[in-house]
Amino acid sequence: MAVKYKEHKNFGFLIERTIKKIRQNLQKRFADKGVDITVDQWVILDQLNARDGMSQNELAECTYKDAPTVTRIIDILCKKELTKRVMDPNDRRRFKIMLTQEGKAVIEKALPEVYAIRKQGWQGLEDNDYEHLMRILDTIYKNF
Repeated sequence: MAVKYKEHKNFGFLIERTIKKIRQNLQKRFADKGVDITVDQWVILDQLNARDGMSQNELAECTYKDAPTVTRIIDILCKKELTKRVMDPNDRRRFKIMLTQEGKAVIEKALPEVYAIRKQGWQGLEDNDYEHLMRILDTIYKNF
């Protein structure tokens, strides 16, 4: 049975509030452990860790960030020597973004903090709660 929508239910605010709290806590954990990256930089590094060598456009697409933001983040990551731009041999107008050894080391240092924040956030919840949350968020996303 579908829940009747009430105009005063501001689910967008609740989602935003939750995201901000998660980001603040993760940023603090990074700082406490000496991981010199922002949460936005982590998002890019994490995607490259899953699939190294993506283009900037692919990174923008899979992180739901606009292209200028991704370009700025990659510029910073390159300056920190965590990533590098490598000419795509199949298309000389495109660059592949590659992790450096330093970038891989930062990921290894950051991952335990990411896992800890996920575990902390999920305290008191069950696996089926995650399935319900994904279904709800996917439905809201599709509605827009």
